[in-house]
Amino acid sequence: MTREEAMESVRANVENGNLIKHMLATEAVMRALARRLGEDGEEWGLTGLLHDIDVELTAGDMSSHSRLGADLARELGASEAMTHAILCHNEAHGASRISKLDKALYCVDPLSGLIIAAALINPDKKLASLKAASVKKRFKEKSFAAGANREQIAQCSEIGVELDELIDLGVKALQEIAPDLGL
Repeated sequence: MTREEAMESVRANVENGNLIKHMLATEAVMRALARRLGEDGEEWGLTGLLHDIDVELTAGDMSSHSRLGADLARELGASEAMTHAILCHNEAHGASRISKLDKALYCVDPLSGLIIAAALINPDKKLASLKAASVKKRFKEKSFAAGANREQIAQCSEIGVELDELIDLGVKALQEIAPDLGL
């Protein structure tokens, strides 16, 4: 599967522009994290890009979400490692997170939302002016971007990356794709 094929499938299955931006953001952070850990950036990036491909198709039904997504990714030619990471990023299935890829997707998924929310409260609403220190400060505010599960993000320690480093890496990754995110 090429990135173009994956993106074509995303466009065919996802109408919500903000959801697509979330998927692009997750892809960017996953690629950066793969580089940091010496892993396959293409595999990790495509996993991030496709992880929520079924949200609209399942109408947000968490008992179906990610199961269908894993199947769609498999049909596109995703590896078993990718499909397992997509499946287990949703805790509703009870699938164990075993590989680094599984654990990385799990912690990066909510991080992208936290970073974007932090950018949106900047006066210019731009990622370029966002400092990782601001995100770290907001991380401690439980009411800020409440949907971004802090415990989930902090699981980055399971893959040998400290929280501060993950946030730094995430901010830089999203700054690189800011035009794609409209930020």
